[in-house]
Amino acid sequence: MDSVSQLVLGAAVGIAVMGKRTPVWKAALAGAVCGTLPDLDVFYDHGDAISNMTQHRTETHALLYLTAGAPLLAWLMAKLFSAGTHFRRWWLAVWLVLVTHPLLDMMTVYGTQLGIPFTHFPFAVGSIFIVDPLYTLPLIAGVGMALYRHNHRGIFWNNLLLGVSCLYLACTVVEQHQVTLHVSEELERQHIESTQVLVTPTPLNSLVWRVVVMTKDSYGEGFTSLLHPDSPIRFSFYPRGAALYETYKDNPFLARVAWFSHGFFSVKQQGNNILVSDLRMGQQPDYTFVFNLGDLSNNAANTLPTQVIAVRPSASKLFKQFRQALKVE
Repeated sequence: MDSVSQLVLGAAVGIAVMGKRTPVWKAALAGAVCGTLPDLDVFYDHGDAISNMTQHRTETHALLYLTAGAPLLAWLMAKLFSAGTHFRRWWLAVWLVLVTHPLLDMMTVYGTQLGIPFTHFPFAVGSIFIVDPLYTLPLIAGVGMALYRHNHRGIFWNNLLLGVSCLYLACTVVEQHQVTLHVSEELERQHIESTQVLVTPTPLNSLVWRVVVMTKDSYGEGFTSLLHPDSPIRFSFYPRGAALYETYKDNPFLARVAWFSHGFFSVKQQGNNILVSDLRMGQQPDYTFVFNLGDLSNNAANTLPTQVIAVRPSASKLFKQFRQALKVE
């Protein structure tokens, strides 16, 4: 999720666990700091664009490592904010703040390697967009109420609105399941033989969902709305570059993107260069992660991939797409 969501989630959890055992502002500050710490890995350069993408949300998001580091951080928070008292409560608060960070990240489509060192699998539910105001605003309101009231009533509102955000997150999973069932029916009705299907919400909402369908030689993109759950889905299909992938699949950078994207990628040639796109994030033709692998025909081992700066769709374009999807019938 975005940094604001992680910060206020940490603050909300810190307030909920610590209650009146320490001043509310201290619990909120400690929670906000601990909730932000795992994302500091973005400042580490792994040497190339693809490694930077695929090694974000790795060790700093691993549940085992966060659990191991929680006592030290808790001791530090107890020393700073409570003169060494309530250590066990701080331990619980810090641990919950740390582990809820990668668990929330897992709900997005990006991929979070929270099982390290046992597995490097990038877990991704994909039921919520990376920025969703309906998830974040209740957290902000709850933390604000707790800081403003400075009493049990404020903490009550923080806990209640934290629960509302958690309930909304659970609802997105149910919505994703319902949309997936509808997509399966549509693929069967339209006689589309798919190898993989991705269902994930469009930016800033959970009403309109984007569907990516992978076939043997192409990929399709379509949209469906929860306001019209039984409406036909119109798919547009594009070449996925299967032949190019077979030619260059031994390239470690291409293989890395193929693995990290769970197979939702496309390959195309632009001049002498090979481009690979992660199809999970963005919309046709504007994808968040597009990498230039260079001229692979020369087997240039020293060529490092670079990220192609994608043209971000304007707010008006996104709103137009959202409005059109809502009117699907």
